[in-house]
Amino acid sequence: MELTFVERGTPLAEKLIAFAKNCSWDAGPCFAGYLEYDRYTDFERAAAAVDGDNIAGYCNVLKEDCLPNLPYTPYIGFLFVDERYRGQRLSRKLLTFCEDYLRGLGFQKVYLTTDHDNLYEKYGYVYLESHLADWGEVEKLYVKEL
Repeated sequence: MELTFVERGTPLAEKLIAFAKNCSWDAGPCFAGYLEYDRYTDFERAAAAVDGDNIAGYCNVLKEDCLPNLPYTPYIGFLFVDERYRGQRLSRKLLTFCEDYLRGLGFQKVYLTTDHDNLYEKYGYVYLESHLADWGEVEKLYVKEL
């Protein structure tokens, strides 16, 4: 399994875009749009877990996530692991890969938002606060010291 950041316009980027658009998660096409339409700036990146010719999972490193106008940055967002690869600690590996990158840039904290309960605590994330998202659901904001 290789963890890598994916550059727009590469064959891997095209493969990741297609995978995300067709994955089982409703947010997959939104993730794909960041890469497809080059919405990344500065330190923002798409990360992928690649198993031979297969995309096993992905996530983003972003300045802000789905809750705008909060004073926090950076975020890890859109974390998804394909069903065939679940149970192999791939979420932890993707998170650690992105956390290491952000630590190397000098960040001391990282944030993520989720509607899941008791998922990210096992990776060292601590609940910070909740907010109503634009689509009417409550999203929880978590933080982790790097």
